[in-house]
Amino acid sequence: MRITRRDVAVALGAISATCAMGAVAQIAPATLGPAVFDWTKMEAKPTDVGAIRNLVRQPTATLDELEMHITTLNPGLASHPPHTHPNEELVIVREGTVEVLNGGAWKRLGPGSVIFNASNSPHALRNVGDTPATYHVINWKTAATPAN
Repeated sequence: MRITRRDVAVALGAISATCAMGAVAQIAPATLGPAVFDWTKMEAKPTDVGAIRNLVRQPTATLDELEMHITTLNPGLASHPPHTHPNEELVIVREGTVEVLNGGAWKRLGPGSVIFNASNSPHALRNVGDTPATYHVINWKTAATPAN
């Protein structure tokens, strides 16, 4: 049996396609399935304003991306200046007293409070208490999320 140029071309094409698919599989994050995040096992990484516990940033069965983290903000500090982003965001205050810019007004909130930051709506958060403030942040992106 003689190997032809066509056989070589087909084989090289198949090898290239296999390698390309392997590269895509390594780059694309896996879909998040059932998961739990144990507070006692979360690593708190120091930041300029307190600490952060990064939980997840990957697609789910229904979301293009789910990003969750927990921020601890030292007294008298802000997480960042007022800003906007196209994705929606949910913030749940765990402890401390914060003021949030939401809907064009600053509002004071305490433990158990929930904040919804709408797409492209200016928002900010600052710790106005005497102790660290800790809050959970949940961001998501879908096919309907506007581009930057």
